[in-house]
Amino acid sequence: MYVNSGYLNNSRAPIKDKSRPLIVTSCGTYRLKNTKKLPTWRPKGRLDYQLLYVLSGKAHFFFNGEERIVNAGRMVLIQPRVEQRYDYYGEEKPEVYWVHFTGSDVKNILRKYGIPMDDPIFYSGASSTYTYLFKEMINELQTCKTGFEELLAMYLRQIFLLIQRTRQEERPTVSTYIQEEMEYARRYFNEHYNEPISIQEYAESRSMSVCYFQRNFKQIVKHTPMQYLLTIRVNNAASLLETTDYSMAEISAIVGYEDPLYFSRLFRKIKGMSPSDYRKLLKSNTNNA
Repeated sequence: MYVNSGYLNNSRAPIKDKSRPLIVTSCGTYRLKNTKKLPTWRPKGRLDYQLLYVLSGKAHFFFNGEERIVNAGRMVLIQPRVEQRYDYYGEEKPEVYWVHFTGSDVKNILRKYGIPMDDPIFYSGASSTYTYLFKEMINELQTCKTGFEELLAMYLRQIFLLIQRTRQEERPTVSTYIQEEMEYARRYFNEHYNEPISIQEYAESRSMSVCYFQRNFKQIVKHTPMQYLLTIRVNNAASLLETTDYSMAEISAIVGYEDPLYFSRLFRKIKGMSPSDYRKLLKSNTNNA
């Protein structure tokens, strides 16, 4: 089992604080593989709100004595003083992120972003952005750097905004299995973008045909796998052009291209100019600022 969490003032006690509109009090994640079962039961609930995001696998929640299975791509909002009872099973390989929050204007904030209050379980979609934001909140609670409380509230509002955007779009018609597979593929590409990646070999490794994988990836991610990889590589190259003095050949190699000329053509296709012209433009803008 993997667990990582952070707590405001290093306190695990539930907090009810109305000194500010929105206050994040704790955040964490669980990932089960070998652990048989991880149960949680708080008969009287807590003083604050809890939002849970099922990234992969599934979780078992109980409301009014009724068990409800929550699959990946969904969230659960538990309001203050509501019984909290849920179970994770290792055989189902759940990965769940959670955050507790309080504040003087929480209800209005939730309504503003269209977060449902009548049903605790709702569709949120599977997005690597959620994962990033939860991880950032955990890090802020652990390090407590200057302005961390304000930044925590901003990260949580970004999660709310992403939920609102996802729920306003047409709900995908593909299965939960496909949503999970495409999210796994996207995370894999993000982590290995600078390595040689064969779309055919990747699809076969996940027991899918190339056409089936490409079609579903484009439906969910809105780009083909190669377009997505190219965008990651070019954007990371652009960042290196801006922040380092590495040569074009060095940057090309860092983002996964042995041939700098080929990389330059791809960069121009995405950015509308060569890497060298892009760097010159950045320097010119900096000098004129």
